[in-house]
Amino acid sequence: VAFSALVVTGDKKGKVGLGLAKAPNVADAIKKSIRLGNRDLVMVPIKEGTIPYETKSKFGAAEVLLRPAPKGTGIIAGSAVRAVVEAAGITDIVCKSLGSNNKTTNARATFKALKHIELLDKKYKLLKIK
Repeated sequence: VAFSALVVTGDKKGKVGLGLAKAPNVADAIKKSIRLGNRDLVMVPIKEGTIPYETKSKFGAAEVLLRPAPKGTGIIAGSAVRAVVEAAGITDIVCKSLGSNNKTTNARATFKALKHIELLDKKYKLLKIK
């Protein structure tokens, strides 16, 4: 019998990571997933407490829609999406989980969406400089 642990790591300043690991006991599974989460961190560009633009991402059957929200809105999201977004340090956002109710796939879809924002932001900055 193996235990599975899904851990979201973040500094609440734009860095967020996601780790999923299995181990014979719970403590080892958590340690392992924290190590994996810290290994693959994403820098999320946060503008005034929210994301710069709307994004949609799909992972397996889970589809997640992230929308920027005005200041004071708060985090309107489901449990797995909320955990990832809070760890990133986003304070105002509207999220919708479509398709799956599975927490792991929803968290991964959210992480993928934030990764997409990071990549587009880097691309935009490169284009802006030239």
